[in-house]
Amino acid sequence: MLKTVIESEVPCLAICRGFQELNVVCGGTLHQKLHELANFIEHREDKSADISTQYGLSHTVAIEPGGILEKHWGEKRVEVNSVHTQGIARLGEGLRIEAKALDGLIEAVSFQSEAFTLGVQWHPEWKVTENPFYSTIFKLFGDACRHRSSMREREYEQAKEVAERQ
Repeated sequence: MLKTVIESEVPCLAICRGFQELNVVCGGTLHQKLHELANFIEHREDKSADISTQYGLSHTVAIEPGGILEKHWGEKRVEVNSVHTQGIARLGEGLRIEAKALDGLIEAVSFQSEAFTLGVQWHPEWKVTENPFYSTIFKLFGDACRHRSSMREREYEQAKEVAERQ
């Protein structure tokens, strides 16, 4: 399905596993168990903690220059939550790094095309209304969806006019 979304230039916001799947669909690979690799911080949640702690902010990501996140967020670093065991080992073709954890793990990517495609390793849906950075991500996605919808409506109306003239 992700291949079709990308090829059709449908706006896409890939979260957590979706972020990982986006990378794999583009030919990238994953580290299966980050916690077994010495060079990464703990990215898993503490399953003994309450849900608010598990999904609470847990580490910093550095926003890469020149991408969607830098353009619309403006800050160089931001705190995110982290509840994953896998992570990008090799970046997929056509993907651009948007953010990295301070341990170097890729935490956000975008697809280099006209359509909005953003993948994030964290869960921006968690308490989104309380987190301006997370809200920004969903606003960008919503704006992209509305833009695509208006473009499709225009295409439909143009096709309808042509058909009526014939």
